[in-house]
Amino acid sequence: MVRNRAPGTAPATDPVSVVDTLHGHPVPDPYRWLETSDSPATLRWLAERGREYEREAATWPLREPLAERIRALVASDLWSPPVHRSGALFCTVRHSGSEHPRLVVWPGDPSGSATAGPDTEEHSSTSDTGPLTVYDPCVDDPTGRTTLDSWEPSPDGRLVALQTSSGGVERGGLRVVRTDTGSTVGPTVSGVRYSHVAWLPGERRAFYYVRRDGARGVRGVWLRRVVDGAETLVYPCTGPGTVPGVRVLDERWLLVTESHGTGHRTDLWLADLAAHPVERPRFVPLQVDHDAETEVRPGPDGLLYLRTTLDAPRRRVCVVEPGAPADRLSPEHWREVVPEDPGATLDAFCPYRAPGGTALLVVRTRLGISEASVHDAVTGARSHTVELPGEGMVSGPVAAPDGAVFLGYADVATQQRVLRLSPGETAPEPWPLPDGPAPRTRTGTRTGSEGSSSVVRTVLWCRSSDGTRVPVTVFDASGGDGSAPTLLHAYGGFGRPRQFGFSATVLAWLLSGGRYAVAHVRGGGDAGRRWHLEGSGRHKPRAVRDLVAAADALVASGWCARSELCLSGGSAGGLLVLAAATARPDLCAAVIASAPLADMVRFERLGLGRMWTREFGTTADPDDFAALVSYSPYHRALDSAMRTPGLRHPSVLLTGFDGDTRTDAAHPRKMCAALLAAAGEEGDRPAALLRYERDVGHGPRAVSRAVGLAADAHAFAAHKTGLTGR
Repeated sequence: MVRNRAPGTAPATDPVSVVDTLHGHPVPDPYRWLETSDSPATLRWLAERGREYEREAATWPLREPLAERIRALVASDLWSPPVHRSGALFCTVRHSGSEHPRLVVWPGDPSGSATAGPDTEEHSSTSDTGPLTVYDPCVDDPTGRTTLDSWEPSPDGRLVALQTSSGGVERGGLRVVRTDTGSTVGPTVSGVRYSHVAWLPGERRAFYYVRRDGARGVRGVWLRRVVDGAETLVYPCTGPGTVPGVRVLDERWLLVTESHGTGHRTDLWLADLAAHPVERPRFVPLQVDHDAETEVRPGPDGLLYLRTTLDAPRRRVCVVEPGAPADRLSPEHWREVVPEDPGATLDAFCPYRAPGGTALLVVRTRLGISEASVHDAVTGARSHTVELPGEGMVSGPVAAPDGAVFLGYADVATQQRVLRLSPGETAPEPWPLPDGPAPRTRTGTRTGSEGSSSVVRTVLWCRSSDGTRVPVTVFDASGGDGSAPTLLHAYGGFGRPRQFGFSATVLAWLLSGGRYAVAHVRGGGDAGRRWHLEGSGRHKPRAVRDLVAAADALVASGWCARSELCLSGGSAGGLLVLAAATARPDLCAAVIASAPLADMVRFERLGLGRMWTREFGTTADPDDFAALVSYSPYHRALDSAMRTPGLRHPSVLLTGFDGDTRTDAAHPRKMCAALLAAAGEEGDRPAALLRYERDVGHGPRAVSRAVGLAADAHAFAAHKTGLTGR
């Protein structure tokens, strides 16, 4: 019997000790004991994996050079697009060398034209010549374990609702602080996970927020009074596993959303806060029981604009009058303003006040590259194209009171920056202005700060096993011909499109002589909602086959040799690369799977898996179960251990985070054990490595820890694919 024993380790639990029977099929689960993260057996096992990892990592030549290069590439000031409130302008900034961004405010400058330096940081200052620090997580927690997860200023800008968490668990406290002093007002809400916060209009000190999981109260939307924490439930969620959301639009309309599975369906309810008590809003349906995902934004003309997949897989923009009779608010009465583009997904939009009336900034993505245009809000006609700095990603457009629009921009060679599009202009300018606290970023769109050669983007097309054409984007800065070590990344989940913004890790890899490719597989949103649905649920195996086809195409086209190819993915992407590698052990030389899903028979019992059944299916359904077990990486590895022990698989690096409340670190723990068992006891190096961290989770972390993780993962890839650096 094959046991989980790598060189120098003690045998683990007998791998046939746990067998479940589902729909008449026996399903072995020998490493279920690893689901208990703090048991003595698990802790001993993790300690051995840690020693094993450090022994191997010490042999990777590019470990420190990559870390140094990544640190240099992230050494810039990063600003978020500003949020305007009456008499104040809010944004976050992470200065070069800081571990986390902090929240700052310019009092008395609602125009967005602030140009003063960022040196004024004390709460006691009331000068309007520089930003004041409202909250700094590094001051609150010098260990770097605390993150600022979200924030929302009150309408008058005097208060800010802050959400923070510690140790990566993404569940923490929601508290209100004064903008001028940073002092807390009223009691803190505990146990909150990424809640929306929607303040009541005017100076009423109360806000709506959401409870997502019901662990500390009824799941739904609550109204909370700041001063004493008194609460009223205004909207209970009734659908199983749905996620609530809330916003107040145009200081009058209360919008409640209920999402049925990420990227699948959104129900929308609207209430007039001016017509009924805020504790008992009267909701009317805006979009209910339609299999569509819709986002709502208010316009300066008093109308509501909707970006929707309803009858438009790549999304369109519609408009509705919120004050219309209830029977005139449903989707059949929406008026289309900007139609769907059959070749690009409409990923963001922003209504704003233009010189001739209301206009719409529309951002579309075409194979990872953003394009922006301005449209008339009445006719939908395109008035002009926005001149972006290069081939990159546009994010988070927000309108300012003066008619300007702020947006984020980044590309493969350019760190994230904020741009300001002035009314009537076609080209945005950097913000803050150059004579003020301008972010220290590169100005070139195709060249790195180290004087590298240009980064060249190429689109390669391959055919999946069912004949579907799948695009693969390849980035190369080597300037040479022939094959080269290549990272092939994929995500393929939740309808999320791959957009090419800035990654210091990717740029460091390119500057070191490697190539970087992205497979736009089904299950993602690269070709719209239909592309997503064709790779979700029982169709998820298509995404795996798409990735296999992409890897084969890179090798066949001469971009890399099989021995030079490393698959890379995180979370749902980690599931994808592990599934591909266990389906085709000869596919590549190595795999990086960061915080992956791996056990698809028990994913609903781990982390947030119960919320993802629309994306992956459920084992309660026999057909879903058959699809899940067919590609589940954990079970494929177990099957290999039992049937073909010692079968050569690619070298695998798994990363796991003890505070991960999304995918749960049990997935990489169990996957590592199964891969070690599949490799048997042959060879002097482990077939799988586990880089395991505590006090961090699935989401944001301190910069130094992010750099360490990225450098280690890519030093592993370099070592396994033959990248020597330059």
